[in-house]
Amino acid sequence: MPTSTPPPPLHRRSFLALATGAALAAAGCARATTAADTSLPTRALPSGAPPPGTRLAIAVHTSQLQLANSGLDARLPFTVSSWPNLSAGPDVIQGFRAHSVDLASNAGIPPIQAQAIGVGARIVAVQSRNHPIYTFATAPGTAIGSAQDFRGKKIAFSQGQAQGVVVLRALKEAGLTTGDVKLVALPSTQFLTALQARQVDVAPLGEPVLTKYLAQYGKDGARGVHTDVVDLLSILWAPVEVLENDAKAAAIRSYIPLWARGVVWAWEHPEQWIQAYYVKDQGVSADDGRRIVASLDTPRFPLSWDKAVNWEQQTADLLAEGGFVPKVKAEDLFDRRFEGLAARSVPRKYQVPS
Repeated sequence: MPTSTPPPPLHRRSFLALATGAALAAAGCARATTAADTSLPTRALPSGAPPPGTRLAIAVHTSQLQLANSGLDARLPFTVSSWPNLSAGPDVIQGFRAHSVDLASNAGIPPIQAQAIGVGARIVAVQSRNHPIYTFATAPGTAIGSAQDFRGKKIAFSQGQAQGVVVLRALKEAGLTTGDVKLVALPSTQFLTALQARQVDVAPLGEPVLTKYLAQYGKDGARGVHTDVVDLLSILWAPVEVLENDAKAAAIRSYIPLWARGVVWAWEHPEQWIQAYYVKDQGVSADDGRRIVASLDTPRFPLSWDKAVNWEQQTADLLAEGGFVPKVKAEDLFDRRFEGLAARSVPRKYQVPS
């Protein structure tokens, strides 16, 4: 396969400037961020149904499929104006700034990045997990068998996404520092092509991308290197200006229980979910879908967000210590008015006790 010139490794201090510039450029004609945008919402959470005509743009692709296939979509008391297929944190942040996304799902890292560049958004729902969801895929022909072998290697790195912190935590557990490797700044959407073109030696991939990559390049020596690094949080989050709109806040409050029930439905109906998502939507085989599902843990929703806040603070501190973002107070990233709402909407076996 022909290769192209690899993107140059960047000094870690330049990642924040890169992310800030990208967000500002993508915003285009969007209004400037103000002090009010980054403050915590103080209005009481609306308790009634959203008023007629309320619309939300929701960037949670898996939820779209779960609600449609389970029939839970019929219970939505508002209109979903669109389901933008955005999953990368930087893309979601750009969507928030451009007023094209009202609610999104990400890991815990994008809210830290948003806060660092002055984009006001808050976490409104939390799902926790206790197993690794990313595996370090190696480029074809590389002799890498463990994280200790990362020394001197080019590693795909996206500061504003979960994969970036997975890299930092894996290096730390292996006794390495960022100075021992070459971090190559890329959005996670380019990790796969960078591996294929051998522009990087290692990149963290999730499923089902990992399965498709190894199926194609495993014969050429590509492999998956597993670590114990856990990305604890999957969250829903929304711009502050959306949360301060009573109609949209009421719609989000009504959506969160359905989101959680959709996740549980997928867990309890694996064959239907494998066909709907892994086979029809993601293009992997049913057997690979079953293998992926079998590797997952039971979905869990915490009644208390204290552990999530603590984990988020540890992650923010790790990024700050590396010079990637300024200091961030994790507590300010959460809108506690929604705390426990997702957990209380699912059976007790899916709840994480306080």
